[in-house]
Amino acid sequence: MTSPAGPTSLPAPPPGPDAPLPGVFVSLEGGDGAGKSTQARLLGDWARGLGREVVLTREPGGTELGRLLRDAVLHGDHVDARTEALLYATDRAHHVASLVRPALARGALVVTDRYLDSSVAYQGHGRDLGADEVERLSLWATGGLLPAVTVLLDVDPVLGRSRLTGSPDRLESAGDEFHRRTRQAFLERAAADPARFLVLDATTAPDELARAVRERVAPLLGVPAEPVAGGAA
Repeated sequence: MTSPAGPTSLPAPPPGPDAPLPGVFVSLEGGDGAGKSTQARLLGDWARGLGREVVLTREPGGTELGRLLRDAVLHGDHVDARTEALLYATDRAHHVASLVRPALARGALVVTDRYLDSSVAYQGHGRDLGADEVERLSLWATGGLLPAVTVLLDVDPVLGRSRLTGSPDRLESAGDEFHRRTRQAFLERAAADPARFLVLDATTAPDELARAVRERVAPLLGVPAEPVAGGAA
């Protein structure tokens, strides 16, 4: 009789799509208060002005099911670290299957506020579940789909959280050391994959950040890139 697989045995990530999808997939990452929503909106406004279909979304919560999962993972009681990671993976699997891939297949620009890099940073490092395991779980859940560009808006966690309004959720309340680990994890992932990541100083003026993002995304949309004087970290 074969013994059950151990707790670290996850399915190998599947290969990527058989054929490239015609759309462009961009994710925005970074700590709380980094300005991801603002940059997503500005990028979307610019691309719509070019006549492109734009889908702005977020994780968790980009779908009807995702909104239920978002409430459970960010505001639910007695959600342990592994349950948290699985709820995020569930949201991501449904999000990609029902919204992201269909939009990319239509040729849209899809911009998501958070994607799998957040799970690796927050659950893999912040919750100490293991970065490789959390990444493999998300890759399996999404069929291996990665963004063409991931914009990391880097900000000191204390400064970022000082920008927040309203009552903090479970992750926002996790403490300074937790958020220090997640910031470091984001920066390490960006350094290891510079072809995908664009790292920007989130304290830069929003319009300057937006120009830097457009410069990176423009060639993927087949339009001339704008010259950018600075802003990249």
